[in-house]
Amino acid sequence: MPPPDALLFIAPGCPHCATVLQGLNELMKQALIGKLTVVNVAAHPEQAAEQGVRAAPWLRLGPFTLTGAQSPAELRQWAEWASGEKGTAHYVEHLLKQGGYQQAVAFIDADTQRLKPLLAIIANPGANLGVRLGVSALLEAHANTPALRKLLPQLAELTRHADHRVRADACHLLGLTGSAAARTHVENCLNDAHEEVREIAGEAMEELEKHNAKT
Repeated sequence: MPPPDALLFIAPGCPHCATVLQGLNELMKQALIGKLTVVNVAAHPEQAAEQGVRAAPWLRLGPFTLTGAQSPAELRQWAEWASGEKGTAHYVEHLLKQGGYQQAVAFIDADTQRLKPLLAIIANPGANLGVRLGVSALLEAHANTPALRKLLPQLAELTRHADHRVRADACHLLGLTGSAAARTHVENCLNDAHEEVREIAGEAMEELEKHNAKT
């Protein structure tokens, strides 16, 4: 996969712009980014308005939009993440920790294949609770859609996870797929050793039956 391109907006008097620009130039020299475009907000406010830039430095690095100070190490990490699926989960986690749920929604809606990497967060019971809840909401927003149904094999696998919280979340999401193929996996959870999983599996079965009755 080719390295990501970068678009950077800077502004006069910006305390962090020089550091970010220097870091990006170093990544250019190392071929970790393919092209670097730098725009001065004062000279081209119309371009800043087109991108929705409200503060500098503002950086679009591959599919990611980053604002504020970024160290050279952070820029390198984002550049590496921009070239693979793994970075999607890190970026959504970053947005949710900053209170950027709507930005996360827009990011996922732009390409629903980005839902799949989010399952790594669902599968991590030690992940930040706010992030887990945010990711669950992002997945729930695609209830009864092909995008969520595509994740059925991965969700089915998570129903066998060692942690009951992961199994419960997987059952809940399986119930939202609206797929008859999810039924067997949810039924298995009705006999789970943990009460919470059994309860959520029951709710998921009701959700599946309700959806199938409508169709």
